[in-house]
Amino acid sequence: MTRTQASLKNLITAFIGQAAGILISFIARRVFLICLDEQYLGISGLFSNILTVLSLAELGVGSAMTFALYKPLAENDTPLIKSLMSFYKRAYNAIGTAVLVLAVLFVPVYPWFMDEVPDIPHLTAIYLLYAANTGVSYFFTYKRTLIICDQKRYVATVYRYSFYLALNIAQIAVLYVTRNYLLFTAVQLLFTVLENIAVSRAADKMYPYLKEKDISPLPEVLLGDIKKNIKAMLMHKIGGIAVMSTDNILISKLVGIASTGIYSNYYLITSALEKIIGQVFTSISAGVGNLNAEDEDKSKLMTSFYRVFFMNFWIIGFSFVCLVCLFNPFICLWLKTDSLIFGMDTVVLISAVFFLTGMRKTVLTFREAAGAFYYDRYKPIAESVINIIASVLLARVMGVSGIFLGTVISTLTVCIWVEPYVLFRHVFKASPKKYFCRLLLYTAVTGAVCGATYLVCGLITISSPLWNFAARTLVSILLPNIIFLALFGRSEEFKFFWKLIRDIISGKLRKGS
Repeated sequence: MTRTQASLKNLITAFIGQAAGILISFIARRVFLICLDEQYLGISGLFSNILTVLSLAELGVGSAMTFALYKPLAENDTPLIKSLMSFYKRAYNAIGTAVLVLAVLFVPVYPWFMDEVPDIPHLTAIYLLYAANTGVSYFFTYKRTLIICDQKRYVATVYRYSFYLALNIAQIAVLYVTRNYLLFTAVQLLFTVLENIAVSRAADKMYPYLKEKDISPLPEVLLGDIKKNIKAMLMHKIGGIAVMSTDNILISKLVGIASTGIYSNYYLITSALEKIIGQVFTSISAGVGNLNAEDEDKSKLMTSFYRVFFMNFWIIGFSFVCLVCLFNPFICLWLKTDSLIFGMDTVVLISAVFFLTGMRKTVLTFREAAGAFYYDRYKPIAESVINIIASVLLARVMGVSGIFLGTVISTLTVCIWVEPYVLFRHVFKASPKKYFCRLLLYTAVTGAVCGATYLVCGLITISSPLWNFAARTLVSILLPNIIFLALFGRSEEFKFFWKLIRDIISGKLRKGS
């Protein structure tokens, strides 16, 4: 397959799986709140965040591994692939063991992250099941990464969402029959183990050489590059976790476990959107890595970058508008109550975090595909320090809103300009001025369109919650896209994607054009 064909196959498979996954997730959440209460949601979010912090033991091996595999896969260098996979197997076995040990050592500490420990039976056993669910995947993940780097993400996606659907169905049944959260969590661990075994066996069939024993040591130069990238990615992981994976911990400690449960509903929606949008970028990342490995001339890479950035803006901008206008009406309709929503100031800030994070995806995708982790290795430290200090100080004044405002501040003061500067200087060897101009334009347009759409939605006064939401949804879908089309319909990037869509419809891509 061509890079475009592989990306499209990955993308279509991911969208289908993600759509099914989102539907079952919302059904499962509704059942969860019927059978249990928001304190359990708060505990789920808190434990997930704590274990994300402990996953620092991964050290950034995953990103370094992904970059190192692109070139040998593009050149069909099987001996080097075998050497890399042997190295990563040993690394991930050590990481999985470290995560499990750290999680056990953390048992006496986790209650400190709650303003008040809830009266939930078997709380420590539930935490340990969460820990096991996190740690066990590391023993298998290196084979999944090989499949993804070989532009066959659709294989891993099929397994991922097949097991995810089965898991949610099983958990819904357990909740209805037993209302036992400990058993609910045990079912999750069981399906995680089964999924990873299935993916591992699929990789063994696709790449029989993984079972071969004649494995050469990694070349010293390559091993040195990998270690260098791992050290840099550790810094990036620290920053990413400190900024994006501590919200539930801060809310639980500074505001309360009940607010953590309320935020989990917003997080379910934004994370679902992020997963869908993330599939676009993960589907093309292997192709970007392959293009970077094969082509010395970076002009083609820059052209692809601006096309992807345009697509990035359209998707994230449209999603941001929908979040601001539909967040609270959707949650009220979905959960049949208005007691589980935040005020509009908090909603706008949650949406702003989503927008700022989303607009960075193109830069981060191209940076990781090029392996340019080292040059901005100190950026995450500054980002995390600013985020935590700002979030804690503002939370004492503004409550939940202050935590998200702290994330906005750290992103604007550090990430939004350092990351593209590094990419353009060290990968494209060009000025980032054009990029920053477009970023400002895209942000201004999104803000104006969001304001206009919110005002129009505010004019809708239908008494029925269902029809009111339907009318708001129609406005939120049509108005932003019409304005975007009017403003950017004649751009080179839009014409490229419009031609791509026509080619897909006409079947040219299936013929290899």
